[in-house]
Amino acid sequence: MNLWILSEGVNYELKMTHKDLKENLKEVHQLKITNETNIVELIDSLKNSGFNAKRLALACEIYNEMVNDKDCIKFFGLAGALVPAGMQKILHDFIKEGYIDVLVTTGANLTHDLAEALGYHHLQGDQIDAKGFNDSDLYKSEMNRIYDVLMPNKVYEGIEDFVSNLKIPDNEMTVSSFLQFLGNQLPNNSESILNICAKKDIPIFCPAFTDSGLALQIGFNHQQVNLNHFKDMLKMVDLAWDAKKAGVCFIGGGVPKNYIMQSLQFCPTSASYAIQITMDRPESGGLSGATLKEAISWGKVNEKAKYSTVISDATVALPLIFWFLKESKKKN
Repeated sequence: MNLWILSEGVNYELKMTHKDLKENLKEVHQLKITNETNIVELIDSLKNSGFNAKRLALACEIYNEMVNDKDCIKFFGLAGALVPAGMQKILHDFIKEGYIDVLVTTGANLTHDLAEALGYHHLQGDQIDAKGFNDSDLYKSEMNRIYDVLMPNKVYEGIEDFVSNLKIPDNEMTVSSFLQFLGNQLPNNSESILNICAKKDIPIFCPAFTDSGLALQIGFNHQQVNLNHFKDMLKMVDLAWDAKKAGVCFIGGGVPKNYIMQSLQFCPTSASYAIQITMDRPESGGLSGATLKEAISWGKVNEKAKYSTVISDATVALPLIFWFLKESKKKN
């Protein structure tokens, strides 16, 4: 019989008998956690499970290979607004530990990162179910809601005060250069994404920067500024072109994912490693739900690449991946 085996990162035909099939299939291991189980052992055990637990284990394994591959440039695409949910320090430490070489993100993440760095905080709502909030009352109380997280209007007022006092050295610098300048204006003890990238000289690309509260304040208060997006685009292509190997990790999708992928598309080296954490579906044709396997047809992901798509809320999966990487680093 001919049996097609289709799974994430695997696509091959097996010609075997029913007897061969039974002999080659592995049993699903039933998980057991003891008082001695650590995160590395837990993730390793998930490799023998099923569904997204197995995909998460594969993603951890692939990311660890990326980190230990000295020729690999690690491109990290960050969509949405994860900082309000409490992921700022996780993302900061991804960069601090050397797990990200190039960051592409939304303006929302940078806006909220700046707010936290300036001493403002996002607030927990009491109700997980959005029906528990009266949004009209929140509006009257000058509170903005992000699902079950709240942010006072005064946060934007604080950002405006900070931005209005900036002495921007070049009105036509690239967005990435401006973000490096901005990061250097922040306290070094803030655990800010902007600040750690500036200190470690990790480029931050934000191709849709004007789609953010931070950019609005810059536009309002520094109308002479005209940041250059095209030079950033060419710089990004150069980074992808010069990489001996490329590895990508996408948190969500959207503009950050496409920005990285389109750079790889026109380079001789497509991604050798690829990870995606998303809650979106592929059927609508949107990039956020597009499979990594689909990217092979574009030349963005190598046909021999190791890849895994994890269907999960990133606020659950991302800390687990970081914890696994950090503990694995201790064992190396």
